[in-house]
Amino acid sequence: MAKNKDQREDSFSEVESTLTKTEQLIEDNQKMLTIVVGVIVAIVVVYLGFTRLYIQPRETDAQEQMFMAEQYFEKDSFNLAINGDGNYLGFLDIIEDYGMTDAANLASYYTGVSYLRLGEYEAAVDYLNDFDTDDLLLVPVVEGAKGDAYLELGETDKAISAYKAAYNSSDNELTTPIYMMKAANVMESEGELDDALEVYQKIKEKYPTTTEGRNVEKYIARVEIKQNN
Repeated sequence: MAKNKDQREDSFSEVESTLTKTEQLIEDNQKMLTIVVGVIVAIVVVYLGFTRLYIQPRETDAQEQMFMAEQYFEKDSFNLAINGDGNYLGFLDIIEDYGMTDAANLASYYTGVSYLRLGEYEAAVDYLNDFDTDDLLLVPVVEGAKGDAYLELGETDKAISAYKAAYNSSDNELTTPIYMMKAANVMESEGELDDALEVYQKIKEKYPTTTEGRNVEKYIARVEIKQNN
């Protein structure tokens, strides 16, 4: 019993010693801890104020200003969408005037696609690269658009990589088989027959009810003929 009592007393002594050291450490560094906590609080206050008083009002204004550019985009009036019409801002104005907003980010996407439709492929890639999103349906569309631009520029390796990024980013019947088919077509045209055949066969197996899946058999047969020649 005496031994157990001594062990408990030793344990209590160790705990008390640890607490004393901790208290002393806090006391010795109290000024520094107060400064650190004050800085953290100040950063949070500044961030919330910046977001609520600056970013949010600009976000609302940017979305309102971008309305007409989006209308022009929907009507395929891409020059007006990009540059504005003299009365309403274009996407480039939104990007320049409303940086750090979601609207400016989205304007980069619209601008990239607009330049793609206008045949200005390098500009298309630049603006599409500036666009940031984690939307599972939009990511493959953006990567696929980059692939289309690279293909038009004759950069087939980059086109294939972009199409792969498009169909690997999201598995769905709406976009995945489209970009798989585009990737396989480029692979086939570049003589990468084994890779092309593999992708065609995956389309047949995984997406048989899609337009690409229903038509893929002829591509498979064509590649097999090429392999045997």
